[in-house]
Amino acid sequence: MTTEAAHIPILAPDDLETPPLNLRDLTWRRFRRHKLAIFGAVVLVILFFYSFGSALFVSETYANYNDTAQHLNSPSLRHPFGTDTIGRDILARTIYGGQISLLIGLFAVIVETGLGIVVGALAGYYGGLVDNILMRITEAMLNIPEIFLLIVMAKFFGGKIPDYTILGRTFSGSVILIVLIIGGTSWMYLARIVRAEFLSLKENDFVLAARATGTSNLSIIFLHILPNSMAPIVVSATLGVANAILSEAYISFLGLGVQPPTATWGNMLDGANNYLDTAPWLWFFPALLILLTVLSINFLGDGLRDALDPRSRTI
Repeated sequence: MTTEAAHIPILAPDDLETPPLNLRDLTWRRFRRHKLAIFGAVVLVILFFYSFGSALFVSETYANYNDTAQHLNSPSLRHPFGTDTIGRDILARTIYGGQISLLIGLFAVIVETGLGIVVGALAGYYGGLVDNILMRITEAMLNIPEIFLLIVMAKFFGGKIPDYTILGRTFSGSVILIVLIIGGTSWMYLARIVRAEFLSLKENDFVLAARATGTSNLSIIFLHILPNSMAPIVVSATLGVANAILSEAYISFLGLGVQPPTATWGNMLDGANNYLDTAPWLWFFPALLILLTVLSINFLGDGLRDALDPRSRTI
C-alpha cells in the first residue's frame, strides 16, 4: 500500500448518504415535477407583466379614447385586437381591464382568507358553544347561492358608491363593492378547512407545551397552530383568485358588475353579447385572457396541493 493510499480516510456508510432535504427544498422538488403547475406559473407571470407592465407604454387615456369613425374595426396592425362599438382599442382596454380583474381576484381572496381563517381558527380552537355558533352561521351562508347574492347586492348597491381616484386613475366605486361581496360570500369552505386543521393540531405536544408556559390563546392560535396549517390555506387562496375572477366576469356580463369608466375583462364581454357572430374579436380576446388566467391558477393550485401535501411520497 502506498503512502498516499494510507492517508485516504475510509468513510462510514452513513457519511456517504445524501443529506436530508429540508421542507423548502422538498416542496420545490415536488412542485417542479408538476409540469402543468410550472406552465401555469409562467403564464401568470406573463399575464401580470401584460396587464401591469404594458401600462408603461399604453396610457389609460388612449384605452378610453373613442373614435366612432373606427368603430368595430377587425384586428389589424394598427389595432391588433380590433376596436369596439365606439372605436376604442381593445388591446389597450384588455391591458387596463386585466389590472382590475386581477386586483379584484387578489383583494377578494384577501377578504375571503381573512374571514375564513378567523372563523375557522376560533371554531376549531375553542370548540363547544363557539364552534356550534360559528359553524351554524357558516352552514347558513353555504345555503345561500353565491351568484344570486352577488346579483341582488350588486343591483341594490350599484351606482350608490361614488367613483374615486388613486394615483391619477379613476375607479368605479363598484370595484370595492364587488371585492367585498365576493370575499364576503366565499369564505365558508376555507373556514371549514381551517377548523379541521385546528381540531387536529390543538392537542399536539407543541401546543400543550405552549399552554404550559403560559402563552396566551391568541399567540397559540396565530403563532403556533396557524403556521402549521398554511398548506391547505395557500392552496385554497390560490384557487380562490380564479373563482373571484370568474364571479366578477359572471355579474359583469349581466351588466351588474364593475361599471364604466373602469374596464374589466368581464364587462368587456357584456359589451360584446350583441356581436357574437358579426364581431367575434369583441369577446374572443377578453374571454381568452380570462380562460388563460383561470386555467393557469387552477394548474398552479394543483401543483401547490401536491407539493405541500405532507402525506405525498413523491420526491
